[in-house]
Amino acid sequence: MDTLLSVLELKKTYEVKKSIFSSKKEVIRAVDSISFELQRGSTLGIVGESGSGKSTLARCILFLERPDGGKVFFENKDLTILKKNEMRALRKDMQIIFQDPYSSLNPRKRVLETIGEPLLFHGYSKKGDLISRVKDILKDTGLNEDFLNKYPHEMSGGQRQRVAIGRTIATNPKLIIADEPVSSLDVSIQAQIVNLFLDIKEKRKISMIFVSHDLNIVRFISDEIIVLYKGKIVESGKTEEVFYNPLHPYTKMLIESVKANFIRKEPVLNDDHYEGCAYYQRCNVKKEICRKKPPSLTGDKIHKVACFVNDRSV
Repeated sequence: MDTLLSVLELKKTYEVKKSIFSSKKEVIRAVDSISFELQRGSTLGIVGESGSGKSTLARCILFLERPDGGKVFFENKDLTILKKNEMRALRKDMQIIFQDPYSSLNPRKRVLETIGEPLLFHGYSKKGDLISRVKDILKDTGLNEDFLNKYPHEMSGGQRQRVAIGRTIATNPKLIIADEPVSSLDVSIQAQIVNLFLDIKEKRKISMIFVSHDLNIVRFISDEIIVLYKGKIVESGKTEEVFYNPLHPYTKMLIESVKANFIRKEPVLNDDHYEGCAYYQRCNVKKEICRKKPPSLTGDKIHKVACFVNDRSV
């Protein structure tokens, strides 16, 4: 397999007020020097708690938000130097599916218009054969032609997400980023949508980045996993390797939480700033060096971790 997407030292920061009563601002590093590669035809899972930077990373990769630094290469094209019209032409190959299908669909447009619009815009169809093309796409998403004239409010959450997926695959993209695509759906519907993603990937040979806080879903759908914490990659590797042999304390906590069927709440931390590991205050196996120095992501292609606990030299 060859490399479809390369992300190099990507960064995104925000300035936010410390409180509503204070004019002082602090810098939040939502994406902190993240690098990885996605191979053509594979699926990369990105996991982490709320606030870990997953969605910001997804939006920065597609330049829906402009990163503060770093590079993104798609099929060896440097997206950071593309002009607006060049980026617009590339959109058909890079698509995103959002978490809430109701807010991502135009409430005033019927399914025919929603799916047909990208087909017409990018020249994949003419008005004469538009209905036929949209029917075929609906069939691929598990919906029939009865949905052509329906509006979003007339459908269930699962049906709306299928329409959103149909709009995404209409232009035959090479990359789909799915940003928490099942988290707003009923548990009974989630498995159906995940299986739909697998069917689409197999049929259309699409590469995917699947963003989720649910490790079970990511394990089921992904070939490789990246674990994020406070905008940094703390562990990455082949899916089964990370699940059966987690090295970072944070990854271990996430997996234990899944096994126990609960999500541990993040404790209230003091405002003590330090230069070391982002997970320092929550870690129960930390060393003194963890407070003073940020660990580097080291390892091989199968498994990498950013943690001093597994480094016997410190």
